[in-house]
Amino acid sequence: MLKHSLFFEKEELGIISAYANRMNDERMSGEVGYYHLMDSSLDLIKQSEDFIKDKSHIKNVLLIGMGGSSCGVKALKDFLCDEKSGDRELFIIDNTSAHTFTQTMSKLSLKDTLFIISSKTGTTIEVVSLFKLIISHFKLKENELKNYVIFITDEGSKLHQLGIKLKIHSFFIPQNVGGRFSVLSAIGVVPLVICGYNAKALLEGARACFDDFFTHKKDEILQKAYHYCTHKNAHTNVLFSYADAFKGFNEWFVQLIAESLGKKQGYKRVGLTPIALIGARDQHSFLQLIMEGPKDKTITFLKVLNVENLTKNSLEVPNLNLPFLEECDFANGVSLHSLLNAQCDATLQALRAENLSVDLIELDRLDAWHAGYLMYHYELFTSACGIMLGINTYDQPGVEIGKLMLKKILKP
Repeated sequence: MLKHSLFFEKEELGIISAYANRMNDERMSGEVGYYHLMDSSLDLIKQSEDFIKDKSHIKNVLLIGMGGSSCGVKALKDFLCDEKSGDRELFIIDNTSAHTFTQTMSKLSLKDTLFIISSKTGTTIEVVSLFKLIISHFKLKENELKNYVIFITDEGSKLHQLGIKLKIHSFFIPQNVGGRFSVLSAIGVVPLVICGYNAKALLEGARACFDDFFTHKKDEILQKAYHYCTHKNAHTNVLFSYADAFKGFNEWFVQLIAESLGKKQGYKRVGLTPIALIGARDQHSFLQLIMEGPKDKTITFLKVLNVENLTKNSLEVPNLNLPFLEECDFANGVSLHSLLNAQCDATLQALRAENLSVDLIELDRLDAWHAGYLMYHYELFTSACGIMLGINTYDQPGVEIGKLMLKKILKP
């Protein structure tokens, strides 16, 4: 399960209930489709299984995507670690970096690789450019692409139209689901199923979060959103995740919050700035600023209670007494994971002592169910913040302007 503890004063339910009602209206309107993906994506599991069942020759899967078409998949790959059946390996390229492309291609052979080209609009310049490089690298002819490539895109997009022309199989993202909210759509489900992860459990975890929020009326998400959005001094939320498995999730969190909440409101600029850290490593860099720098940050701690599914044997600090290092012997016999969580708890207590606004998210374990719950939890949090800030959570006009500028710069 997921436990969410808030270490700041809660508001009366009457103050935040109106925001809950507006989120429910938004959900019921059908205009924002991510709310319903845990149900609508169930069919994708069977579709993906049917697609891959006769393709035992595929050993590697390369996903080409940008932003919402890759961040969520990277988060799930890191989060789920080795929790999958089969031995297909998932590679992801999400940047136009020549070094990354060259290094990745050196690990792949055409005969046993499936290429997933993922773009909601179908015209993402980075994705299309990398797709062209793959075609060139393997000297593929147009009539051969259907044997090695699938598309994930909007139905009717230009990428889909290309798929129809070349008989390339396409999986579709609902039109009313934005890219950064699409992890529970074909964007995440199709690669997961193909690579042997438990996509059904992912959707079940999201369903549990949906029920907790909309049916059981748990208020932690709304309380946190209201406190952090109305804070007089703090407009930066630091996510301190205690496990290397959260590296991809941290990237997804930054995109979700930054692109959704950084907006112009008339002549006013609003937003909640996300910063993502990994504990305990980043205690030795960023923590000093949080502790003694400006009190303009709120801090969320994320930790896992049990990691039995990740390690066959509990790694403990050996009971060794080294000369001159006796002051470190207090950790002897302690498992590495217990040490990591103790560092999380100690840092949280230290920040509370500085009267900073802090909350703690605790997961029972790292698995697909908890991944689904956590990611849906943060999507709900983002929607709540957007309503409270009075902005459109689901557009990105600032990014679109940059795309237009890119065309002007490169156009001959």
